[in-house]
Amino acid sequence: MSKTEKKITELGKKMVKEIEEGKSPEFESTLRTKSNTLYDEGIGCLRLGDKKESRKFLSVAQARTFMQTVAIAAKTRQFLEQNLHTSIRGLFYQLKFSLGENMDEELFSEQAESNALIEDLEVALKVKREDLNLTTDRKGFVAGPMKIRDKFGGDETIIDCAKQGRSGWSIPSDVDNDMEIEKVNAKYVLVVEKDALWQRLNEDQFWKKENCLVVTPKGQSTRGTRRLLRKLADQKLPIYCLMDCDAWGWYIYWTIKTGSMNLAYLGRDFAVPEARFIGVTMSDIEEFDFLKKLTIKAKDVDLKRAQEMMDYPWINRHKEWVKELKMVLKTKKKIEQDALQGQRLTFVGEYIKDKIENKKWLP
Repeated sequence: MSKTEKKITELGKKMVKEIEEGKSPEFESTLRTKSNTLYDEGIGCLRLGDKKESRKFLSVAQARTFMQTVAIAAKTRQFLEQNLHTSIRGLFYQLKFSLGENMDEELFSEQAESNALIEDLEVALKVKREDLNLTTDRKGFVAGPMKIRDKFGGDETIIDCAKQGRSGWSIPSDVDNDMEIEKVNAKYVLVVEKDALWQRLNEDQFWKKENCLVVTPKGQSTRGTRRLLRKLADQKLPIYCLMDCDAWGWYIYWTIKTGSMNLAYLGRDFAVPEARFIGVTMSDIEEFDFLKKLTIKAKDVDLKRAQEMMDYPWINRHKEWVKELKMVLKTKKKIEQDALQGQRLTFVGEYIKDKIENKKWLP
């Protein structure tokens, strides 16, 4: 029996004992609210505070939610016993009408209900949803000198990320269970926001020339990509990030670095405080003349997002970032990372090398 199965079993035994003692069974979890989310300077990421919430079965207001939570726990325990996986959407359909054959009553009417309770269960049991055999979407790709040992479907495979051609290795949602990093020979990890630029670097075999791993989350990072970056950082590999020069690209970086409010309950397991931002920055527009002609007018929503970031204490504590955000608000301009190809296609590789070798990065 896995550790997660044991935790679910213990939760069930606790509830049974409460019933046998004539008490209302309870389910306790840490409160997942903005007011209970804090930035922990000691570990450099967002995490939940100590406030708790409790749900009781013998409560008109909480009975339905309590029952739904127990149903999710029971169903995921079944997945673990059967060694089968499904998506959070698959779980929703497994439980949608599960109150009995003769009952025309939904247990869940919307997936948003089950999604929130999955997160509650993660917090209460101190596990990841991947540990419950629940999968999420894949978006990220990797190329470079790394080998992965993957045990899947009864087979064991060694995946060589240096031999995946133009496609790269697709990062799964779970990079922990039955999967491990066999070997890494890279000097550092380069995270490139957009897939198009990742393909440009992959075609140039930048990862081979510079002995690094090149990762793209294809926008906002998935759980699998964030977790892989955390594991690579744990192997003492520097993590450098190349994003669009706007509040949205910068926020993708900060999600990698400090985690997000939505996933604050996962803490440092999904955050990389060691990450460094090499670009693109507003300062680059002044340094490289050709970029001055390639800027884009920032929209109101871009400016609003930049102002919001200025108000985050984990961002505004860095004067370098305050300077960049103020430049966005003052000039009302932004620039995409793709613009680095404006002069010549191979310039982006030179840009990255210069930034890293001369330590031209933001914290």
